[in-house]
Amino acid sequence: MNLTMQRQSLLWDDSEHTVWETITERIYWPPEQTVLLLCDVWNNHWCRGAVERLEAMIPRMNAVVQSARKQGITIIHAPSNTLDVYANTPARRRVLDVPSVEPPENLDHADLPLPIDDSDGGSDTGEDPKKINTQVWTRQHAGIDIDHKRDIISDQGQEIYSYMQHREIDKMIIMGVHTNMCVLHRTFAIKQMTRWGIQVALIRDLTDAMYNPAKSPYVSHEAGTQLVISYIEKFWCPTILSNDLL
Repeated sequence: MNLTMQRQSLLWDDSEHTVWETITERIYWPPEQTVLLLCDVWNNHWCRGAVERLEAMIPRMNAVVQSARKQGITIIHAPSNTLDVYANTPARRRVLDVPSVEPPENLDHADLPLPIDDSDGGSDTGEDPKKINTQVWTRQHAGIDIDHKRDIISDQGQEIYSYMQHREIDKMIIMGVHTNMCVLHRTFAIKQMTRWGIQVALIRDLTDAMYNPAKSPYVSHEAGTQLVISYIEKFWCPTILSNDLL
């Protein structure tokens, strides 16, 4: 599985000015040593704009899941705070049946501030302030297929780490929402997995940020998402496109 990894590095240009340069390289990741994780691809959200943008991505997300599964990649469904719905399913039991593995000490890693201000919750569609950060989701989006014969379901970083260690998997591809929040900060997501020594790559065209253009740096919602993706490429992990898996 050849993936076109994109990252950004701080370099000197020909005039000896400091510049961020985008670097791409083709890297082979064995499918049997790779998981594809869907981060909080819920069936609803308190922000109307977030719902609209996720709905637009769902068909391609599901196509990526199906293609990755056929290639031998393990699919991890991680719809946080909804696991009671999946308590008795084979995909949930599969991860619980694996012996727990204590993760290593966190690797040292600088944690620089985000390039966007999401302190208001990040809604761009003017919701009632009382709705901000209220849980209206109840399960993963129905448009994402779950294969209970192969997939796993978990929203706990240690469970997922234990399963990956049991299967001798050390690489994770992640997609989902929201780029500046759950995709970075969940216990199973980019920052923690990177600190545990897992190689991570974000699918940059199948993610969306929570960002309100009325907040700094006062750009469009789409530009705000791209700023977060750029931040991830600079400081946390490379990104790929969904085409790499289709």
